[in-house]
Amino acid sequence: MTPQIAPLRPDQQSEWEPLARGYKAFYREDPSDEDYRRTWSRLMAAEVIFGLGAHLDGRLVGIAHYLFHPTVWLGEACYLQDLFTAPGVRGRGVARALIEAVAEAARARGASRYYWLTAEDNETARALYDKVATYKGFIRYEFPV
Repeated sequence: MTPQIAPLRPDQQSEWEPLARGYKAFYREDPSDEDYRRTWSRLMAAEVIFGLGAHLDGRLVGIAHYLFHPTVWLGEACYLQDLFTAPGVRGRGVARALIEAVAEAARARGASRYYWLTAEDNETARALYDKVATYKGFIRYEFPV
């Protein structure tokens, strides 16, 4: 069965949150309950950040959060910040469908670039990413603010 992709809806918060928590746990981050509430609010406003859900058999089984931002040289870029699928549905095309749906949003908005980051050791995700995108060899650094 092909995943159905649609914007997240207000009535899906209780389905979204376990997926969002799974994503954050994978990256060993522990946001507060307030952080989840605030993020959900921002996703529902769909002004700065946007959220898509993947559905199989009527259940929300994957999420993608993305945003657009200006670049210095090429106009606006689309950044896929979070992508997560429920462990039980991995390998069924959910992540690929979400990636493609965000690409469609980027094309519709006229973005000049569409990109994302992942952990170097995230071999499962990288196996898919290497099939659908081009690895550019960048290394990410973070400076404390």
